[in-house]
Amino acid sequence: QVQLVESGGGLVQPGGSLRLSCAASGSIFSDDLMGWYRQAPGKQRELVARITSGGITNYADSVKGRLTISRDNAKNTVYLQMNSLKPEDTAVYYCNVYRNQRRQYNFWGQGTQVTVSS
Repeated sequence: QVQLVESGGGLVQPGGSLRLSCAASGSIFSDDLMGWYRQAPGKQRELVARITSGGITNYADSVKGRLTISRDNAKNTVYLQMNSLKPEDTAVYYCNVYRNQRRQYNFWGQGTQVTVSS
């Protein structure tokens, strides 16, 4: 079992920056994907970015060039550096671990609120 704890959310003005962190407890395997999703009010949860243990990343088109995901395998931690934030980035951000071993598993954090507003 994996427990995920996010931190780093808050209120920021448009154009500002935030850094989210997600620490995982329990075993994280080398094949596990770690990532960030977000859910804005009235919308479905969507993928923001994911990263493999080898550092291969993929991003939603809406965040490319502004948000950067990184991973520290030794600390079982994933980060999301968010720059040039826009009001449409406002959402609850969820950390995720995806595991595919005989069956698929998704582990979720409790979420952290990011609000971009002047």
